[in-house]
Amino acid sequence: MNLTRHTGRALHDDHRANLDLLAQVERALGPGNGAALHRAAGPGTALARLMGALQHQVLQDVERHFVFEEGELFTRMASSGDSGIARLLTSEHEAIRDLAAELLPLAHDAAAGTLDEAGWSALAQAALELVERQVSHIQKEEMALLPLLEDLLDDDTDRQLAMDYSAH
Repeated sequence: MNLTRHTGRALHDDHRANLDLLAQVERALGPGNGAALHRAAGPGTALARLMGALQHQVLQDVERHFVFEEGELFTRMASSGDSGIARLLTSEHEAIRDLAAELLPLAHDAAAGTLDEAGWSALAQAALELVERQVSHIQKEEMALLPLLEDLLDDDTDRQLAMDYSAH
């Protein structure tokens, strides 16, 4: 993808990093790992560190990435006549937020090494659902939102938005 806008490139970079982490989570928590998760986990283990990274990434998405897109980009999209995709992406953000509310305490406990076997099962289920939703959402943003920014933003607005995004 040839992105010329700073804002689009910053979002794209975040998407790539998120997809990399989501792939790791899917491999670690995917089918076949079940009860082994609880036995493999503990403070300081690779799995605990991965859950800490997942917790951090989900918070970044919900508190920074989504807020920026909704407040700065989706409103501009709607004003320019692209309200349908803005509504769809906002709806997906809401569903991911709901899932994050369930996932974050579990990921926190997993990172701390205090999650029991039932908790690991719940974490795996929520995390794998998050992977599915996030990958699909990111694909939509990569195919629809980022190309739209190329025409939607002028140079000055793009620079300002990119600076605002990087400041958070």
